[in-house]
Amino acid sequence: MENKKTKFGFNDIAENWNGRLAMLGIVIGLLTELITGKGILAQLGIM
Repeated sequence: MENKKTKFGFNDIAENWNGRLAMLGIVIGLLTELITGKGILAQLGIM
């Protein structure tokens, strides 16, 4: 791995964590929809 200077925290480690947390959020959202029978917006009272 090269040691490059990056701006604003955009590096391989940060991008890996961002992707992992996004996937986890999607899975939790889908599981919550399956359990409650309501969509995420309905659960938040937006729709």
